[in-house]
Amino acid sequence: MNANTFFKTENAERYLGTLCKHFGHKVPVTFEPGLGHIELPFGQCDLRADTAGLALTANAADRPGLDKTIQVITSHLERFAFRENPDLSWRRTETTRA
Repeated sequence: MNANTFFKTENAERYLGTLCKHFGHKVPVTFEPGLGHIELPFGQCDLRADTAGLALTANAADRPGLDKTIQVITSHLERFAFRENPDLSWRRTETTRA
């Protein structure tokens, strides 16, 4: 299962770096300019920063894991970007395998 959202901001690269550095103290993280990946125990999140903003894609094996991944990433981004008051609308996609 996955979900996507986009945060329109001029500070996308800074927020990507802040999120990756923060989570990097606790969980596996990969980070390079413009791209990040956070591996939480219950799901993961891919981040992409460009001049338009920050794109986030959360993935998890099940709905509870996806919901928790979204909640954790959203709450941290809201804290780090409080001056911009991000209002994230996550679009969920349920994938089924045959």
